[in-house]
Amino acid sequence: MEIRPLTFADAPQSRRLSLEAFGFPRDPLPDLDETTWLRPGMSAWGAFEGDRLLAKVINRAYDSWFGGTTIATAGIAGVAVVSERRGEGLLGDLFDAVLAEARAGGAAISTLYPTAPGIYRRFGYELVGGLLTLEIPTASLATVRPGSGVVLRRATAADFDAIRAVYDRWAAGQNGPLTRRGDSFTTTAEQYVDSFSGVTLAERDGELLGFAAWQRGSGYDLDATIEVDDLICVDPGAAASLLHHFGTFSSVAGRVRLETSGFDAALFALRDTAWKPIGKHPYMLRLLDVPAALTARAYPPVDVSAGFSVSGHGLDGAWTLTVKDGAATCEPGSGEGARLTSYGLGLLYSGTQSTANLRFAGHLTGPSDTDALLDALFGGRQFHIRDYF
Repeated sequence: MEIRPLTFADAPQSRRLSLEAFGFPRDPLPDLDETTWLRPGMSAWGAFEGDRLLAKVINRAYDSWFGGTTIATAGIAGVAVVSERRGEGLLGDLFDAVLAEARAGGAAISTLYPTAPGIYRRFGYELVGGLLTLEIPTASLATVRPGSGVVLRRATAADFDAIRAVYDRWAAGQNGPLTRRGDSFTTTAEQYVDSFSGVTLAERDGELLGFAAWQRGSGYDLDATIEVDDLICVDPGAAASLLHHFGTFSSVAGRVRLETSGFDAALFALRDTAWKPIGKHPYMLRLLDVPAALTARAYPPVDVSAGFSVSGHGLDGAWTLTVKDGAATCEPGSGEGARLTSYGLGLLYSGTQSTANLRFAGHLTGPSDTDALLDALFGGRQFHIRDYF
């Protein structure tokens, strides 16, 4: 078995394997050349037997928000194995190669959307959140009171930078969202606005406080649907006004499908509980480099130190995390403190599980004297993700 980067000559086999695994893409290969067949920020690796591609993995370069700052992230996608060879462990060496490339490129963490979480736990990933699709009756949204002083208008390409600034402000307050910057996000202002039926802005006194990007489905009856791909707000009045806006479709569309995650604060504006989840895409995370991941993020403005050790998936070691004025150092430690599994460290890092729950799940053992400190250092932000890859 040969593990190597995919080349342009491998593109037809790669496309056929994607079709077999995911049912797409069915269209003929477009006219590409060796410099454009992979999208920016993307690399691809394959497992070959002779000239035949048996498995592949794609690495996408992202940055994610954690603790109020951005962390270099390897987004894993397009994982596929030819059907006759599944269960033979072909992905092990592939993931070793892809994650080694990611570490060498500076990535401190890695994330992915699994089709089956059990497959990826073998490589150190654990569930930390996910995309959620909610279905909300437009009649319910029509009862939401618009925010005081909020004005809605349709976005143009000239609003693109302001839209991204609102997203950045929202994302910085969470753990998990991608930055929508860098090589993997190359959409122009015109492409962004033109890709939706509408991008509606919510402003007060000329300040942009929220936006919703949406698609108008076909039909004009109770079975018709408005698809809201993005609802990002940094003000409760903006959230209420945007939700009410979709309620104005109640005579021609019976429901709104909203892409969100966790418990979105924008939903506080709803006056009932008529919404229901109808779809989900789980999201997994693992650390690639313990000191790099821990020192890259920001922390509360405290002066503290905590010792711990980690075991599993190449992260084995003992460390002392020292935080001073919100910045951290992570040096080799004695190993006498709390003991985390690699999964436990990822869950703690994401802020999705407390130390108490990690102990209940067996991912944290040993002395508990720093548990409250670890909760304070890594808690305080909800986990949210908005972009599927």
